[in-house]
Amino acid sequence: MLKSRIQDDMKSALKAGDKTRLGVIRLILAAIKQREIDERIELDDAQTLAVLDKLIKQRRDAIAQYETAGREDLAAAERFEIEVIQGYLPPALTEAEIGELITSAIAEQGAQGLSDMGRVMNVLRSKLQGRADLGAVSALVKQRLGG
Repeated sequence: MLKSRIQDDMKSALKAGDKTRLGVIRLILAAIKQREIDERIELDDAQTLAVLDKLIKQRRDAIAQYETAGREDLAAAERFEIEVIQGYLPPALTEAEIGELITSAIAEQGAQGLSDMGRVMNVLRSKLQGRADLGAVSALVKQRLGG
């Protein structure tokens, strides 16, 4: 399981004395644990990937704000956190692979226009979780459906 791998990496970072990496891994585990407590469940790999995706999105938003404020030091710290988090995600899909998945999801749902976008995104979400930026995918789906 992905969660076990993250816990093992925490132990390795602790033994190696890598405080910055250890801090990020602890942050990841805290977010996972928080969701488990909130929902009273044990997260599976798909749910853990959703947590990791959310953490990356938060970091990207923070980077944009820090760069606007001229705080490159803080933006660099957020970029490092993204690198560590991305190490637990499956390999990213290529644009061609994403395009094929969008085409098949549109056909599978019989989508005709923007009113069908939610159904198409629901199909894509499970296939793309942790492997593509869902915001960018959403824009591509919207474009394909005539928006």
